[in-house]
Amino acid sequence: MKIEIMNEKFDPWQSLVDYKKNVLQNNPKIGATSVFVGTVRDFNDDEEVQNMELEHYPGMTEKYLEDIVNTAIKKYKIIDGLIIHRVGLLEPTDPIVLVASWSEHRDNAFNATRDIMEALKAEAPFWKKESTDNGFRWVEPTVGEESSIDEV
Repeated sequence: MKIEIMNEKFDPWQSLVDYKKNVLQNNPKIGATSVFVGTVRDFNDDEEVQNMELEHYPGMTEKYLEDIVNTAIKKYKIIDGLIIHRVGLLEPTDPIVLVASWSEHRDNAFNATRDIMEALKAEAPFWKKESTDNGFRWVEPTVGEESSIDEV
């Protein structure tokens, strides 16, 4: 498992390749990989977004993300999980987050990645501030589909 919060830009696809090569080392038990990459949009709530600033609470945020992945490992019997999340000032098209899960079967990987992402989006201690033509505004956490990550 790897949890990383970074201030600088990253290439999610290269990070994924590097992790698989260096950590998973072509584990023959892996039959499925599920990946989610989130990027900054240039709009939100019908307004143009020039940039977004993400803040977090060091130590607390990493621990929370570790708990999310550990729960997914137990619940879905995934082999491994990865979260890389940006903080700082981000521009439209910048990658914000990479979530990946590896398992023997695709359903486990798909479900784990979805649950990890939904829990992260709804509950993880990140604070987002958008810059728009009308000034700055804080973004409330959103919930897509309900996460079942805590139902282990």
